[in-house]
Amino acid sequence: MGMIKSTETNLDEQAMVASAEKALSDIALVREEVSKVIFGQESVVENTLLAVLAGGHALLVGVPGLAKTKLVTTLGAVLGLASNRVQFTPDLMPSDILGSEVMDQDESGRRSFRFVKGPVFAQLLMADEINRASPRTQSALLQSMQEYHVTIAGQRYDLPAPFHVLATQNPLEQEGTYPLPEAQLDRFLLQVDVDYPELADERRILLETTGIGEATPDAVINAERLLEIQHLIRQMPVSDGVVDAILALVRSARPGQGNASTDKHVAWGPGPRAGQAMMLCARARALYEGRLAPSIDDVHALAEPVLEHRMALTFAARADGMSVRDVIAGLVKQSRA
Repeated sequence: MGMIKSTETNLDEQAMVASAEKALSDIALVREEVSKVIFGQESVVENTLLAVLAGGHALLVGVPGLAKTKLVTTLGAVLGLASNRVQFTPDLMPSDILGSEVMDQDESGRRSFRFVKGPVFAQLLMADEINRASPRTQSALLQSMQEYHVTIAGQRYDLPAPFHVLATQNPLEQEGTYPLPEAQLDRFLLQVDVDYPELADERRILLETTGIGEATPDAVINAERLLEIQHLIRQMPVSDGVVDAILALVRSARPGQGNASTDKHVAWGPGPRAGQAMMLCARARALYEGRLAPSIDDVHALAEPVLEHRMALTFAARADGMSVRDVIAGLVKQSRA
């Protein structure tokens, strides 16, 4: 009996390794296709893709003109997802995103309501400048991100699967913006900071995007395959050492847990969702980097995108010119020691 059991386990493991290797090659194709259109910005592309592969949403933060929108449309095309884009403005209403009921009249004069779906009914939704919308509209989107359905006039409508929101935020202009509340930022699996391109990449952007022909990306996988990869990522085993490293890092970022530097600089720290995000993204990152199991290096690499939007500094730390990034870098350094 024991003999049969171990053979079954081996077969399971072999099947798991085979499907993980297939996912590896699919993800490598996705990376390659994206790089034809988006030059440089490797960590931005990686973290945004990790959020999608891990089944979540990402918040892209950066000044205008850094190709955040182009990245999202490129990902939609390469992953074969049906995508929509909404430009957020202060006068945008929840119904402009979710959809609304309209009255129809048939030949006999009978009237009835019909639901017209809004742009949120997409597999990939780009929410441009999400901090420009009023809190009411923001919360309508954030609720659908959490619940994967919308309710209009008491009727429930499920969103498509997969469903991912990639939202952008401009950190500069604070005039006429409504910063996302902390509890709502937590709905984003990762925050992706988009910086200016490197010199060589910017030269390539200049040369290749101002001519007549521009590279257009092709679909490498489709929605069904993406769902399979997401399911596989949730099944990947994570060693105890990596789980311990995740717990140690997340807990060290919370005040009152015995970390002197955190107690001094952090007003509030990350909740359990941070650890969940880290577990999923560490597995996705392993596959993205061509490995079959996550390591402690994955945890350290993901510390910033996972924790940055889930903690806030004390007034004293901000007055000293510290940033959340500095604090996270310090925690990673401590955990490596």
